[in-house]
Amino acid sequence: MPTHPVQVVIFGASGDLTARKLIPALVDNARRGAFAQPVQVIGVARRPKSSEQWRDELASWLNDAQKAVWSQFAPNVYYVQSDVSDPTAFEELNADLDELADEFAATCGRLFYLALAPRLFAGTVEGLSNAAMLASDPLMEHAWRRCVIEKPFGTDLGTAQWLNLVLRKHLREDQIYRIDHYLGKETVQNLLAFRFTNAIWEPLWNRDHVESIEISVCESVGVGERGGYYDKAGALRDMVQNHLMQLLALVAMEAPTSMAPNAVRGEKVKVLDALIPFANPIDVWRDVVRAQYTANDDMVGYLEAPGVPPHSTTETFVAVRATVHNWRWNGVPFLLRTGKAMNRRYSEIVVRFRAPPADLFGGPNVADVCRLRPNELIMRIQPDEGIRIGFLVKRPGPGAVMAHAKLGFDYSDVFDERSPQAYERLLLDAIEGNPTLFIRGDEAEASWRFCDSIRAGWNAEGAPRPVIYKAGSGGPSEADALFHGCEGIWGDGSE
Repeated sequence: MPTHPVQVVIFGASGDLTARKLIPALVDNARRGAFAQPVQVIGVARRPKSSEQWRDELASWLNDAQKAVWSQFAPNVYYVQSDVSDPTAFEELNADLDELADEFAATCGRLFYLALAPRLFAGTVEGLSNAAMLASDPLMEHAWRRCVIEKPFGTDLGTAQWLNLVLRKHLREDQIYRIDHYLGKETVQNLLAFRFTNAIWEPLWNRDHVESIEISVCESVGVGERGGYYDKAGALRDMVQNHLMQLLALVAMEAPTSMAPNAVRGEKVKVLDALIPFANPIDVWRDVVRAQYTANDDMVGYLEAPGVPPHSTTETFVAVRATVHNWRWNGVPFLLRTGKAMNRRYSEIVVRFRAPPADLFGGPNVADVCRLRPNELIMRIQPDEGIRIGFLVKRPGPGAVMAHAKLGFDYSDVFDERSPQAYERLLLDAIEGNPTLFIRGDEAEASWRFCDSIRAGWNAEGAPRPVIYKAGSGGPSEADALFHGCEGIWGDGSE
């Protein structure tokens, strides 16, 4: 093995995330020659098994292209039985890692990936630190130590602050990689390039020209067999605090001075700090809709799902009318929406531009002006990554009858190469030491500060129960009222 190898140590090796996402992502990186150094993968979990058994289990999760290179990659995949709840286990693990690195133990980089239950994050980092497994010099090019922390990062502002304190006791901020897989999606990354390398958008990207911004992350599946877990989280914690807050920050941020990690993340924090928390329960009840899905012919309702208490108020859908109080966006509503068991699975950002001051082709009243609302920019994140620009054109024939039209760009139509999966990109960045697409500690806290203000309104005396929507629908009708006047309506993900 050449000098300076990298060891990717996955805690929670027996988990679903490891088999479905992490190992395939590592194999894809190896398949396309993305690694600058040789990579060893060491899975760590409590169950007794050999490296050969674990390799066989992992192979069943790979697609045909990945299986074609598995025989070359698999010899560098190892399994170590260890219990992270046992403080004495880390000394043995350290010895195992040194043995696998052989004569390069002193010069190899190590990425510790915590694919664990959140309650184990702090103890695992403390165990690694006490075994002197996290010590590294920031100036050392090769023998680095980094930790990837999976979501959820806390359950509210207080727990996020506590977890940040624990991590910073044992790690420098540049060693901490808080992951949100949405930031690894190609269209999310392209958002910054689209905004800041195309001069036609910057003059329009402000309160003078933008009427509203919608961010929707919709899922067609229900909670399935995960009702017991989901009921402790809900859509606000599971989706809004991380995915939607990150998308909002990228849409609304100012141009950074460079693409250096802290320059980008610093601008995101400014947006999240400018996001106005709800001051009282009345504001929450007015500007936030929480809902639960009920049964349809193919799916039981949320309250009938296994593990869900019959009187639960946990939300499976949440829509928010939010305000970013800064010079660029003051007065522009940010409409955020996420839900399970909806009619389509899609994620998109819709920037709706203001109507012309008068409708020369329709009439003088407001309804005619509102008809021009389809001047919009749609950035589709999933399932079909691409960008649409909506505008109006005159229909052929006599009279001035206007019709909607769109110009579109699809990644799959323009580029021959496959877009890397989110974890593929993020794991490579973590190995290379690029934290741009990872969440900084103050980002996480700012997101929780806003979401906690919503939770406080829901927990207040007299708070209404969640409204209902039918599984397979477009969500509750009550969410439509979050749009005011000519601001538009929720998109349906159909284009």
